[in-house]
Amino acid sequence: MGRWEPNARGRLEQAALELFGERGFEQTTAAAIAERAGVTERTFFRHYADKREVLFAGALVMKDLLVGAVAEAPASASPLEATAGAIAAVGAMMQQRRELVRQRQVVVDANPELRERELAKMSTLGAALTGALRDRGVGELTARLTAEAGIAVFRVAFDSWVNDPDAAELPDVVRASFVELKAVTSGE
Repeated sequence: MGRWEPNARGRLEQAALELFGERGFEQTTAAAIAERAGVTERTFFRHYADKREVLFAGALVMKDLLVGAVAEAPASASPLEATAGAIAAVGAMMQQRRELVRQRQVVVDANPELRERELAKMSTLGAALTGALRDRGVGELTARLTAEAGIAVFRVAFDSWVNDPDAAELPDVVRASFVELKAVTSGE
């Protein structure tokens, strides 16, 4: 496979996930990923700062999607409804890449450093969601509580979905989880 072939970034991601699965995260080098993808190591570093970023590069896309979905929610939507819609939109994006997302999660779950990094990325997403809710005129406390609840719902729904091959589609799992949250908070 020549380096001039299209979708170098996608090939690098696939190669990294394969190698992480075969050799483990720690034993896999950027050079090995580049070789498997059929590109130079220099090309790898044009796309990713390091091998960890192969696993976390989608965080910016998720952040933009969350913020955009909250901004585009109808004015009549409550903060929780806007958040639920935004989280479901992220779920729809992930649903399209289900197998890659599962492969990625196996790698993250097996490595304490990567789990810690994932928690930091979730915190960043929560802060972005809080900001998007504030931009809608939601007060600080309500925005923070709603955003953190939304991230918690996402994490629970995601965990259920990624670990159950028979689970419904992620947006549906997210919506069902928000319904459950509403039931829990209303005392039902």
